[in-house]
Amino acid sequence: MCCAKTAAEAGQTCLIIERNSRLGGQLVKQTHMFFGSEKQYAKTRGIDISNLLINDLNGLEEKVEVMTDATVVGLYPDKVLTVLQGEKYVKIRAKAIVVATGASEKVLAFENNDLPGIYGAGAVQTLMNVYGVLPGQDVVMVGSGNIGLIVSYQLIQAGVRVKAVLEAAPTIGGYKVHASKIKRLGVDIKTSHTILKAIGKDHVEKIVTVRLDEAWRPIFGSEEEMTVDAVCISVGLTPMGNLLSMINVETKYISELGGLVPIIDQNNETSIANVFVCGDISGIEEASSAIVEGYLTGLVVADRLGNRHPLYHELMKDYHSQLENLRSGPFGEKIRIGLMKMMGGKDKC
Repeated sequence: MCCAKTAAEAGQTCLIIERNSRLGGQLVKQTHMFFGSEKQYAKTRGIDISNLLINDLNGLEEKVEVMTDATVVGLYPDKVLTVLQGEKYVKIRAKAIVVATGASEKVLAFENNDLPGIYGAGAVQTLMNVYGVLPGQDVVMVGSGNIGLIVSYQLIQAGVRVKAVLEAAPTIGGYKVHASKIKRLGVDIKTSHTILKAIGKDHVEKIVTVRLDEAWRPIFGSEEEMTVDAVCISVGLTPMGNLLSMINVETKYISELGGLVPIIDQNNETSIANVFVCGDISGIEEASSAIVEGYLTGLVVADRLGNRHPLYHELMKDYHSQLENLRSGPFGEKIRIGLMKMMGGKDKC
């Protein structure tokens, strides 16, 4: 949406293809307030940011077309997309393509991890915040990153008993402010712990946890059983570059960015001319960064196609400055290292 907004303001026609029934992506299930600055909607809930971004497209209808309930099933070197919308299968040729497919949740390998009642954190957010359905009454969260901590707090707000948060690393992964909130509510965050196996017949009924040594190996004899009716897994995200692989975009495995990512330049262009990316597909960050990357990419794409925004230079400078600020500090170190690896030692910002 952000990419389409700045491109359309520059005079470029755009088509947004969205597989869900409404725009907003992951924001539609995020009820927590954002950090960052006022420009990235700080102190605004994700679901409200979604509505603000949709409203930003009002008045741009002549330039921005939207296809919802539509899934891109193919991407070809000649910039042709194949799209399935209901029973209709269509081909679309574009001059430039921006892939902003985000990321998928990583899974965790343990015995019986396919039992009903074992969810990813994103699935739990969707159940609760979109459909108003509780995943269970007694839940264990696996993973103490920001998503794990935030979803734990949302579960508690909904009346669910979060029996513990398990973290394989020796330290908590998310912001202290999120960890402190659930600790104050009596939830134990067990570092150097993981889930060994799930127990149940038709659904999860218990889990077995185990302590890990400094080499992340299970310390047998430290197992503990815990009665639960749901397990929430929050162990990170993987960039979704499936479409890019169809046209052989150059990629590189960069652990700091979440795994296999497209190699891009400072304008978010891939190795294929006029194929761009923005958001988590090129590295796992906060939604604030994805928003700014969208605005920046929209400027670049419109300019490439002959529609330079009247405030092009001022906005480009501002967006690069925003990204630099978002990636500063200790929590941004990981993404900075990853981007330096991608850019061959050059600063992407």
